[in-house]
Amino acid sequence: MKFYYATLAIGAIALAGCHHEEVTPQPAVHITAQLALAPGAVVVNPTGYAPLAAQLSFAYPVAGRTRLVVHGKHGADSDVVQQFDDSGTTHSVPILGLYADFDNKVDVQLTDAQGLALADTTLTIHTGALPPAMPTAITVTTAPTVPLGGNFTLVSNFSASNPQVPLIVDNYGDIRWLLDYSSHPVLNQLSYDCGIARLQNGNFYFGDKNTSGLYEVSPLGNIVNQWSLPGYTFHHEMYEKPDGNFLVSVSKVGSTHPDGSPTNEDYIVEIDRHANRVVQEWDLKQSLNETRHALEPDPTDWAHVNALFYDASDNTIVVSARYQAVVKLTYDNHVKWLLAPHRGWGLNHQGQDLSQLLLTPLDASGQAITDTAVVNGSANHPDFEWNWYQHSTVPMPNGDLLLFDNGTNRNFIHNAPSTTAGPCSTTSTLFGALCSKYGRMARSGARIPIQLLYRGYSFCRLPITSCSAPATRYPTAMAWAARLLRSITPPTKYCLRCR
Repeated sequence: MKFYYATLAIGAIALAGCHHEEVTPQPAVHITAQLALAPGAVVVNPTGYAPLAAQLSFAYPVAGRTRLVVHGKHGADSDVVQQFDDSGTTHSVPILGLYADFDNKVDVQLTDAQGLALADTTLTIHTGALPPAMPTAITVTTAPTVPLGGNFTLVSNFSASNPQVPLIVDNYGDIRWLLDYSSHPVLNQLSYDCGIARLQNGNFYFGDKNTSGLYEVSPLGNIVNQWSLPGYTFHHEMYEKPDGNFLVSVSKVGSTHPDGSPTNEDYIVEIDRHANRVVQEWDLKQSLNETRHALEPDPTDWAHVNALFYDASDNTIVVSARYQAVVKLTYDNHVKWLLAPHRGWGLNHQGQDLSQLLLTPLDASGQAITDTAVVNGSANHPDFEWNWYQHSTVPMPNGDLLLFDNGTNRNFIHNAPSTTAGPCSTTSTLFGALCSKYGRMARSGARIPIQLLYRGYSFCRLPITSCSAPATRYPTAMAWAARLLRSITPPTKYCLRCR
C-alpha cells in the first residue's frame, strides 16, 4: 500500500500597481493507509507459557517501526503502549498487557523515522481464562495518592504448588501478564524462592531451586540464557549488578564448620554471565561468627541468607542473613557494618571484633540510645525497634534501606508475635507503606542513612486485605511485592478474593 500527501496550491493575486500579496503555503495533509494483516498474523500465547500475551507478524512494503497500544479498561492510565525499534519491512513483535477472558482492543501502527503513521489497524484479541488457582480478582481499596513510579507492578507469586507463577498487575488490580510453566520441559516445577526480577535488557531472570539453575527468559517465557552452578546449589536470591554480573545466594557443596558438621545457605557468589563462571565467593563463616546462636540454635542453617544487593557507592554488597544480621561486606569479605541487636557478637575467623562494627540505634531526635536493654534487643524504645528475621532488603534512592521486619522471636522471646499474612478477615498492605516504626542508625558518631520500614508481607508472602469471603487462607496469596519498586509507595491495599 502507498500513502499520499494532498497539497492545496494557492495562487498570488495581483493588486494595484506592482504590489503582490505573499501567501503562506498550507501544511500537507497526511493520509495513513490501512494495514492489512494476513490470516494467522496474530497468535495468542505463542509459547504456551504466556496466556496474556500474543505474537504479531506482518510485512509492509515501506520500512517502518511497530507501535502497539493495548487499550485498558480504565482509560489511558491503564493502556499498555509499546514502541519497537524494529525498522524494516518485516515485523514480528510480542503484544503484552492483555486482559484474561476478554476481547482486547489493540491499535497497531507502522511509523516512519519521524513518528508519523504509515499504516495502521485495530485488532480484537480474545484471551482465555486465568490458569487454575490464580486470584479471581485483586481489588484496589485505597487509590494511590502519588505516582508509583510506573503503572504496573511485578509480583513474584509464591504459589501453593509448583510451578510458581509470576504475574504483573496494573494500578487497578487487573492481572496483565503472567508466566505459567506447567507444560515446560525444564521449568515445570519452578521454585524461584524470593522471586523474579527484570533485567536491564528488558527480559526477566530468576534462580530455580528445583534445577539449581539461573535463567533469563523473554516476556513470552522462552529461555534466552541459563547458567549453571557447579559445586553450589541455589536458594533465595539472584541479583543483577550494574556491570551485568550476577550475585547469587548459594549453599556450597561440602561446606562444614571446623568440627566437620555441615552448613548451608551461608555463601554468596558472583557469576560472570558471559563466561558462565564464578569470579568471586563470600563465605559468611569467615566474615561472621558462625558460633553465634542468639536467634537460631540450628548449627546447619546458622545464617540463612535470604536477600542481597550491590552498593556501587563503595563497591560492597549488603546481605540479609536472617538468623544473624543485615551486613555490609567488602569484596575481600570483611565486615563494614552490622545491623542487628548487639547480643552475642564476638570475633570472626579474620580476627575482626564484630561488636565494634554494630550500628547504634538513634531516637527520633537523632541521639544515640544508650539503654543496654534496647541496644541488646531485649527491650524496645518508643522511637526504635530492631529488625528480627528480616527479609527483602532493598536500597532506596535516598540511600536508606527498605526491609521487611518479620518480627519472629522479637526481643529474643520464642514464638513472639510476628508480622504475618493473616486470614481474609485481617487488613494489611501489599507495598511498603506500613511505616509504623522508624529508626535511624549510626556508628561511632557517623550517621549512616538507614531507615527500617516495615513491608506488608511475611516470608515473601502477599498479605490478604479484608475480603468478603470466608476467613480462610488463599493458597496462591503467598507472594511478595516486586523488587523492581525503587521508591516508597503510598498505602495501596489489595484484596484477593478467596475461593
